[in-house]
Amino acid sequence: MTSPEYVEVYSANGQLEADMIRLMLEAAGLHVLTRGESAGAVYGLTVGPLGEVRVLVLASEAQAANELLTAMEDGQLENPSPDSYLPAAPEDDDSELE
Repeated sequence: MTSPEYVEVYSANGQLEADMIRLMLEAAGLHVLTRGESAGAVYGLTVGPLGEVRVLVLASEAQAANELLTAMEDGQLENPSPDSYLPAAPEDDDSELE
């Protein structure tokens, strides 16, 4: 049995950025792995070769991943306001106070 082929679709500056990209791609149903130098994670490096974290997807899903990443970089993905998650405040009803 052969293992699936993964290809790099994004090079992140640190594990935090890589995890955000990974979660976005996983939310779209893609299979994602991240690979980086262990020294970068241990020391919290986010720049240079030790801070680089590669984001990989199945080769068969690379086109879909690249389309999502392009849409993200172009600002086309919806980013709802934090207020949109809050329940609506009840309207003031002063009739009970009279």
